[in-house]
Amino acid sequence: MAKSPTRKLKVFQAQFGFYDTVVAAPSQAAALRAWGTRQNLFASGEAKITTDEGAIAAATAHPETLLRRAVGSTDPFVLEPTKLPSVPDAPKKATVKAAPKAQPAARSKPPADRSKLEAAEKALSKLDENRKREEAAFRREAEDLEIRRMAAQSAYVEKRKAATSKLVNARTDYRKAGGAD
Repeated sequence: MAKSPTRKLKVFQAQFGFYDTVVAAPSQAAALRAWGTRQNLFASGEAKITTDEGAIAAATAHPETLLRRAVGSTDPFVLEPTKLPSVPDAPKKATVKAAPKAQPAARSKPPADRSKLEAAEKALSKLDENRKREEAAFRREAEDLEIRRMAAQSAYVEKRKAATSKLVNARTDYRKAGGAD
């Protein structure tokens, strides 16, 4: 799915399961599409722009194609890795010499009190709702003021036309009567 070479590509990296992945894409959104996810992995820190030269070379050779390698490996990124990550041996269990003394059952913690959190959330929600109503009232007042301004402007224009007409008529009558400017 090679795109035109004139597009500026960035190389993004993320870990999925047993694999480190890279993809060369023009944007974070395109990288998320290549990974097949709608979750913004960049916002959660699970995906980032890579600076690994080997990863950049491999990914730019296959634009908008997902390349993988085993987690923790230094193998090159490829389309279908054949190697799984190496898993360290499990720690050996210690042999039990004597039965431990019976410990009293740990008390489970009571659930945390949410009342203050819920009250704060409710107060914030109420504050936001009040602000929305206030903004709506301001918009209505601004619309009303604009209607009044336009009506005043229209009335002024009409009155000015009438006053100008009277001035022209008075000047004409004055000149006819022998007056000079």
